[in-house]
Amino acid sequence: MTRPARVVIDLQAVRSNLQTVKRYAPDQKIMAIIKADAYGHGLERIAKQLSGADAFGVACLEEAVRLRQAGITKSIILLEGFFCKEELLQLSDMDIQTVIHQINQLEMIEELTTDKAVKVWLKIDTGMHRLGFDLDQVQSVYARLQQARGSKKEINLMTHFASAQEHDPLSVETQLKNFAEVTEGLKGEHCLANSSAIMEWPDAHGDWVRPGLMLYGVSPFVDKTADDLDLHAVMSLESELISVKQARKGERVGYGGTWECPEDMLIGVVAMGYGDGYPRHARSGTPMLINDKQVYLIGRPSMDMLTVDLRNCPHAKTGDNVILWGRELPIEEIARCAETIPYELLCGMRMRAQFVEING
Repeated sequence: MTRPARVVIDLQAVRSNLQTVKRYAPDQKIMAIIKADAYGHGLERIAKQLSGADAFGVACLEEAVRLRQAGITKSIILLEGFFCKEELLQLSDMDIQTVIHQINQLEMIEELTTDKAVKVWLKIDTGMHRLGFDLDQVQSVYARLQQARGSKKEINLMTHFASAQEHDPLSVETQLKNFAEVTEGLKGEHCLANSSAIMEWPDAHGDWVRPGLMLYGVSPFVDKTADDLDLHAVMSLESELISVKQARKGERVGYGGTWECPEDMLIGVVAMGYGDGYPRHARSGTPMLINDKQVYLIGRPSMDMLTVDLRNCPHAKTGDNVILWGRELPIEEIARCAETIPYELLCGMRMRAQFVEING
């Protein structure tokens, strides 16, 4: 493949970020969240770098099966649980653990007739109001799981924070209080903390932490960078200039002519577009790097190409490397310019750009 659009994955950075998790939570077990193809980084690739984790969290059975087929023997937890009896039987056969968050999942476990009982993580809605059993259901659901033939008796208890990434003490403290009250007297390991809670709420660490975004070297906080948190970007998005040309004052650039040249100037074209996963809604002024100099997107991103203002880089030439995001240019900044979040940008990179692995 000769088209220069590429996604560079730094394997050493993944391993380094896992060590950072362990510094924040030295006494806890780690469930590494690698759903959505490891946030666009490659499911099997990332799992193999996280041998120091205790378990993997995925969204669906298909992801769990891919891990087993890749030779991953660690515990795997389905974060959304199973969707039908056939899936429940399959995860029972493959020794895959499951979250349950609603009554129909409990009923299917109660009806399970196989001798291979499943390990269950009981999800509790402590205030996010997305998935999880209501507080007044928890005691009865736990008791039914204890009696169900299809459930192993060691039941783990978990919840999810709505606003830990927003430094919202009232929200987090309310959810912690709700969790503590409803689980009092119930045996089982506790799992509450996502990336932001791992770094900011040690009281929420429980027995298990489940880092996601921080494993990929991205800050979950709008007011802190990855460097502030000793995290290292795993993904860099790169390409090359495929055209450099002179434009005249008043000429318009790109679809719809939304950007007008304020003077005679040099512009460049980069082999990268929304067909590769670059955000179409990135606005003019979104930065990128050419020859260590910051340049800026002008006009609307196209499917295959971006146009850039080269006035800061007058010696740029065809073939020069372009960094769209990475360690030198945080993805958080690009996300802000595209009015989105880093999660969406990372997960959008499962398109046609070639993936390249490096080690440090």
